[in-house]
Amino acid sequence: MPEVDLDFPRAWVEFANPADPSEVIRADLTWLTSAYTCIFGSGCAGIYADAPDVGCCTLGAHFADEADEERVAGFVDQLDEDLWQLKPAGRAVERSDWVEVDDEGERKTLTVVVDGQQACVFHNRPDFAPTAGGPGSGGAGCALHALAYVLGRNPLETKPDVCWQLPIRRTFRDVERPDGTSYTEVSIGEYDRRGWGPGGHDLDWYCTGNTEAHVAVEPLYLTSAAELVALVGQAAYDELARHCEAHVRSRSALAIHPASPS
Repeated sequence: MPEVDLDFPRAWVEFANPADPSEVIRADLTWLTSAYTCIFGSGCAGIYADAPDVGCCTLGAHFADEADEERVAGFVDQLDEDLWQLKPAGRAVERSDWVEVDDEGERKTLTVVVDGQQACVFHNRPDFAPTAGGPGSGGAGCALHALAYVLGRNPLETKPDVCWQLPIRRTFRDVERPDGTSYTEVSIGEYDRRGWGPGGHDLDWYCTGNTEAHVAVEPLYLTSAAELVALVGQAAYDELARHCEAHVRSRSALAIHPASPS
């Protein structure tokens, strides 16, 4: 089935963050109760047709801030040749081996071209066959993601922020009420094509609006609970989950994602 339109009815909820009265959580219930799941390696066509095995890792990952980069650096130091196909051989890994600065001066993971396909330097290609083998090694995928499984940790701990957040989009907005008080709106929604900027409309394939990726047994707010807790905190997530459960019970009256099974 073709990708669904970007614009369709959505149900949103707003509530005060129980852990921080200065914040109001604004969440897209339509997206969070959808059947979306990442299908990398199981039908993902990649954002560019000439790189179907790369998924959305073609352009590398921009770091959110210095702390994000330093956290990732600590895990890069733990990667060996059985987890990272492109690890420099015969010497210590340097920051320039995996970090570059883009045209706007922003720091990001290095992109390299292998067999004509550009991708993040941490992206192992399908032919990756480490000698030692073992859990999390071999085949296509993110070396930092594989490391998380080897360490028994969640991949959101080892990967750049943007990698584990996608395709959940968190934005902040300062709002002033008519009475002169104000609050910070923390919005949680779908990272659709528009989230990539004007170039998002040029992607050859994208997952969030494709029925191929709406195949999870459980809704997104459950399958991505760890990510949502990291984004809004445990107390706010617990409240969000209650609203999502109510939305699921009232599906006949509220908007559902058109890419998910009805």
